[in-house]
Amino acid sequence: MDLRSIQIAEAVEVLLKTIPPDVTLVAAAKGRSIEEVEAAIQAGVGHVGHNYVQEAQPIIEALGDRANWHMIGHLQRNKAAAAVRIFDMIETVDSMRLAEAIDLRCAGLGITMPVLIEINSGRERTKTGVLPEELDDLVDGITKMEHIQLMGLMTMGPRFGDPEDARPFFKATREAFERISARRLLNVSLRYLSMGMTNSYQVAIEEGANLVRIGTKIFGTREGD
Repeated sequence: MDLRSIQIAEAVEVLLKTIPPDVTLVAAAKGRSIEEVEAAIQAGVGHVGHNYVQEAQPIIEALGDRANWHMIGHLQRNKAAAAVRIFDMIETVDSMRLAEAIDLRCAGLGITMPVLIEINSGRERTKTGVLPEELDDLVDGITKMEHIQLMGLMTMGPRFGDPEDARPFFKATREAFERISARRLLNVSLRYLSMGMTNSYQVAIEEGANLVRIGTKIFGTREGD
């Protein structure tokens, strides 16, 4: 095992000790090599997230069923066909048009795609995600689709120097999760609340996250960061 793989393995080992057993670690692998992702998987990571379909494709083709693969970046509708072929979950559904594109492509393959709705909890103009007041309409639309199953919510939340400042946004997303769950809708199985990254995952877990998307703490900083 080379030095880089050892560093990643040690980082994963330390990180997993800080995460409760009912919380799933998703290694955020944007900009990472096949070798780096493979090292994380060998160290015990079972879920890997990617931001771009084109970047993820060769890595998923190389490593295949050794992990579950999550789309965690903004998905363009024209990439839906490729995305549904390689990902096990899409965490970033934020519009009816995108949901319809995913549903159509999944119908052609005869599969059902687990999805999360991304909420723009901080109402940031530079971020994607459905606004909180538009969530219910999107939920209701997805329940009518045969090849998508809504399984939870995801938020990025504003990024602060002090992760405590993100707490209100995580709390609001959890409350939305609980409210949608209480509706007991058909074709909805709310199971996952995806919140928190390297600088905020501990606060997110305290607010109910059971999926955390962590990159830097596993792989170190990317070149250019």
